[in-house]
Amino acid sequence: MTRLRQVSLIGAPTDIGAGARGASMGPEALRVAGLAAALQARGAQVEDRGNLQGPVNPWLPPQDGYRHLPEVVAWNTQVHTAVYAELQAGRMPILMGGDHCLAIGSISAVARHCRERGKKLRVLWLDAHADFNTNTLTPSGNVHGMPVACLCGFGPQALIELGGATPAISPKWVRQIGIRSVDEGERRFVHEQDLEVFDMRFIDEVGMRHAMELALATMDANTHLHVSFDVDFLDPSMAPGVGTTVPGGPTYREAHLCMEMISDSGLMASLDIVELNPALDERNKTALVAVDLIESLFGKSTLMRK
Repeated sequence: MTRLRQVSLIGAPTDIGAGARGASMGPEALRVAGLAAALQARGAQVEDRGNLQGPVNPWLPPQDGYRHLPEVVAWNTQVHTAVYAELQAGRMPILMGGDHCLAIGSISAVARHCRERGKKLRVLWLDAHADFNTNTLTPSGNVHGMPVACLCGFGPQALIELGGATPAISPKWVRQIGIRSVDEGERRFVHEQDLEVFDMRFIDEVGMRHAMELALATMDANTHLHVSFDVDFLDPSMAPGVGTTVPGGPTYREAHLCMEMISDSGLMASLDIVELNPALDERNKTALVAVDLIESLFGKSTLMRK
């Protein structure tokens, strides 16, 4: 992109919604992998706001179908406040997680900002999982499997009301890409709510290019594009550092094409990077791959055509 972007990095070091410990170390791994310098090299003006503070993970069993709900609410409230403040200041927030439950706070803040500014919101959910569970559908109670459902109004009151409007978003605003692991009850619920999903079978059949053309269709200059990038979107052969690996994800080139086409739209205005788990990684390999892909989101390309 040619215009100077004012970017704010926000660390949320928690694994409060996850089923494995270690995503709390994700923000530091991204810093070590050189995220700020990589964005500066792409022409962004970067401020690292440091890490948010929240409750420690008590590592308890679920209650009423939710694990750690009070702590999840506390972390997401912090994220909401921080992301909303950056948007109000005209900056692009990049949330460095932490697990994917944090997208409830992040996207509810983006939705609030869009309501106030009269902008259309589109969410691209890059993930191996649909994250559309509820407390009655979930096999685990881990809230990182519920953020899309919560944002669409299906969840505990404290989470679905976080951004001041319920639901925060409509399922029609979401495009999910790379999905390949969905619980049985969750699958039915996704179909009932008419969520638009470009799963790996679809990408195998038509290719990443066509899938992304469809996912990016009908956007215009008044669209705020939010990208929620779960690192387990990638195939575990190149991104082993996640708690929920699922084989059969996009290849290295498919992932870059996805990011390059998002960049070409010129509409991305906020970003989550979540579920990076350095405890399960190999010499920070996954963080380095993630930074590489985020450079493509910010305009890095090998395109040689004129």
